[in-house]
Amino acid sequence: MRKLFLFVLCASLFVGCKKEAAMEPATTTADTAKTVAPAEFADAKYTEIGKAALAAMTSGDMDGWTANYAENAKYYWNAGDSLIGKPAIDKYWRDRRMNVIETISFKNDIWLPVKVNKPQQKIEKAGVWLLGWYQVTAKYKGGSSMTQWMHILYHFDDNDKIDEVNHYVDRVPIMAALPQKK
Repeated sequence: MRKLFLFVLCASLFVGCKKEAAMEPATTTADTAKTVAPAEFADAKYTEIGKAALAAMTSGDMDGWTANYAENAKYYWNAGDSLIGKPAIDKYWRDRRMNVIETISFKNDIWLPVKVNKPQQKIEKAGVWLLGWYQVTAKYKGGSSMTQWMHILYHFDDNDKIDEVNHYVDRVPIMAALPQKK
């Protein structure tokens, strides 16, 4: 009985797939050329921009780190905090890197440059996005260190400048590693 059930199930799926395939209209090369994928891989140069940013942060080269930011850039964290404008982003991270973080390093980084042609939802922006995942270790001045995985999304404007950042971090290990104020 069990074998019969599996046979009928497989046969139904096979016949159903064949019917759907037969009902789909054939596409021509001209039709295919007009169809734009909702998303596609973007140029690898965006990966190099992400890697260069991490290298600049590691060395404390904050001018190099902010070099690819647009003047109107927005920086968002998953907790809801944000910075608006390149000067505010630069001031925050320059102060943090020079006065709070003694050393910082990144490893096991993974990058995916994507071009969104047709946003799937109203909140999604079209254009080039660089998705990054990496393990960060930060040693804080007067405190201890923390290691965690982070995820970051960079959106690029038409001039290949970063105009939006979405940074996903776990603040618990960061706060635990910072020196406690008395």
